Amino acid sequence: MAILLVPIVIVVLLIMFVIGIYNSLVGLRNQVANAWSQIDVQLKRRHDLIPNLIETAKGYMQHERGTMEAVTNARSQAMNAKGVAESAKAEGVLGQALSKFLLTIEAYPDLKANQNFLALQEELASTENRIAFARQAYNDQVLFYNNKIQMFPSNIAAGMFNFAKSDFFVIEDASEKAVPKVSFGN
Repeated sequence: MAILLVPIVIVVLLIMFVIGIYNSLVGLRNQVANAWSQIDVQLKRRHDLIPNLIETAKGYMQHERGTMEAVTNARSQAMNAKGVAESAKAEGVLGQALSKFLLTIEAYPDLKANQNFLALQEELASTENRIAFARQAYNDQVLFYNNKIQMFPSNIAAGMFNFAKSDFFVIEDASEKAVPKVSFGN
């Protein structure tokens, strides 16, 4: 009787171990999804601010139509991006367009003094900081999740249950890594 009990106990313990690993992998995958949704919220906030910024600037910057159109087009591409890699690339392009737009504003002292524009600039700078924090939190979650699905013994359960590696939110082109310059002063 005791001989039969030992294999049953071993099988039950093995099943409980696999269930524990599976549940931890599901939890980590959900944390990665949650971290991505936090980035998505901040990106939407950024996308919502841009039309107001452009509209405020239009009256002052009549001959800078190309710069404003570049920001609008980049915003549209960023809003339509799917997945982490495509979003990272589109957001990099949008960041470049915003940087150029904000540098162009330096030539318009009346616009730089406009209270609505200043408030929008401040809100955009705050949003850029929130995006940076959300990206870091997301990448931290992806690192932890990817480590878990690649390390023994959880990699065995991850392979059995088809847990896939997640992508980091990486801006690839060095010029895209530049933070948009926002000037509140002279």
